[in-house]
Amino acid sequence: MTMKKLNRTFYRRSATDVAIDLIGCILVHHVGKKILRARIVETEAYLGPIDLASHASKGRTRRTEVMFGEAGRAYVYFIYGMYDMFNIVVGKKGDAHAVLIRAAEAMEGWEADLAGPGKLAREMKITRAENAADLTGGDIYLLGEAECRPRIGKSKRIGVDYALHWKDELLRFFDLDSECVSKPRSSTETVPRRDLSPRRHEDTKKTQGK
Repeated sequence: MTMKKLNRTFYRRSATDVAIDLIGCILVHHVGKKILRARIVETEAYLGPIDLASHASKGRTRRTEVMFGEAGRAYVYFIYGMYDMFNIVVGKKGDAHAVLIRAAEAMEGWEADLAGPGKLAREMKITRAENAADLTGGDIYLLGEAECRPRIGKSKRIGVDYALHWKDELLRFFDLDSECVSKPRSSTETVPRRDLSPRRHEDTKKTQGK
């Protein structure tokens, strides 16, 4: 299986598309002499200022500025006085779309509990020092491939009951066959399998350029 580093074009799409396509991709973090790898099994999409569950709904602030910037950057914030949360900025500049990485499976004999966004960031050694990091290169990045796509379910997002009608949007995506998903796998429907070929992303890039 050949896996390639996800490029900027991959991230320059809606949060929903990217959140779905990240399921099954590999998150890689070089920490000193160690290389931590984990297969993503759960994500949530956040759709910019109109999405009342998104930080962007409060407008541009010092914390959210990175969300309004270039796709393919990390957005890492601190919550509950305990946890760092790892998100990926996606979409066009100004959209402020983001994808929260909620859970993953540790790989290559590494034993770690990554079932939950706080635990994932802690075990993957992702902190606010990585905020705004370029995920297309450097010490932290993602790998993907077009084959062997998992079965994906979708449900309401977790912990966003304050977001009025947005709390009911089916914007949480997860691998139906993974035991590392952070919450019960209740699902209203299965997401159709998608074409992740490089050509598809190039076509997307051309369309956005028109």
